[in-house]
Amino acid sequence: MNVLKTVGLTAIATMILLSPANAEPVSVQAVMVPQESIRMDFGDGSNRFVLMVRREGESEGTGALANASVSEFGWHDIDPPNGGDPRGYLQFTTDNGDVANIKFTVRAVFINDGDKPRLADYGFWELVSGTGQFASMTGVGTLTIKSASETDRLFSLEGELGPRP
Repeated sequence: MNVLKTVGLTAIATMILLSPANAEPVSVQAVMVPQESIRMDFGDGSNRFVLMVRREGESEGTGALANASVSEFGWHDIDPPNGGDPRGYLQFTTDNGDVANIKFTVRAVFINDGDKPRLADYGFWELVSGTGQFASMTGVGTLTIKSASETDRLFSLEGELGPRP
């Protein structure tokens, strides 16, 4: 009887260990400060420009992307007052060196806000690769970008991360 009990407990433990883990919610924000940028103005009488930027920040919030250093490698195609299409990658690096590479795509729309139009930036993100704890994970969610100052931007990510199937 003890052998059957041991085999049964071993089978249950194995099923628990091999069963898929649940997705984990993610809710983080990071104020991103420009480190490098290149701006291309079209020079055709329009206000259109492209901003290629590298920004740095620290994430705060909950989930596996919280409390990490964050780098943005972005391409912001902006056509005032029609809108814009920011996109690029966010690279989250945890204290232990694990890296999560997040691809983002945003649609920006200008909204009249009194004296000056402001951009409303809403989009989505996807975990596309990583190392360490992120190596076998996938994830997706929403992203907003808001002005934190004249130059800094507040990136907010909501969504979930979980094991890749």
